[in-house]
This record gives sequence, C-alpha cells and structure tokens, in this order.
Amino acid sequence: MEISIAEAAVFKGRHFDRSVILLCIRWYLAYNLSLRNLEEMMAERGISVDHATIHRWVVRNSPEAAAELGP
Repeated sequence: MEISIAEAAVFKGRHFDRSVILLCIRWYLAYNLSLRNLEEMMAERGISVDHATIHRWVVRNSPEAAAELGP
C-alpha cells in the first residue's frame, strides 16, 4: 500500500507507527469503544498508549478518517 506525501507528513515525527494510530481511530469511530477500552486493547497487544493520547489522535485525525471510512 502506497502512502501519499501529504499522509506521510501527517504522521512524521509521531512516537507510534501510523498503523497503530489509524487502527485506534478506526476502532473508536466504527465500533463506539471507549478510549479506556482502546487503551486496554492496545495493552493486550503489547502497545502501551494512554487513553488521552488516543483522544488527541481522534480529535486531530478523525475528519480525514471518517471521510475514508464512509457511511
């Protein structure tokens, strides 16, 4: 899967891989999970991320992600 230059710029300098960020955003928007549930799910997969960090990702990236996910 090829990523665009604009998409690469959005994720440049992030501590977590773009796949982790996109996965959390997708699950939050699609399945109505709480931020703390997502924090737990990531911990089960060996990824230590705080619920506040996930919230910042959602606020920052949800308009673009919602457009890509569609109705």
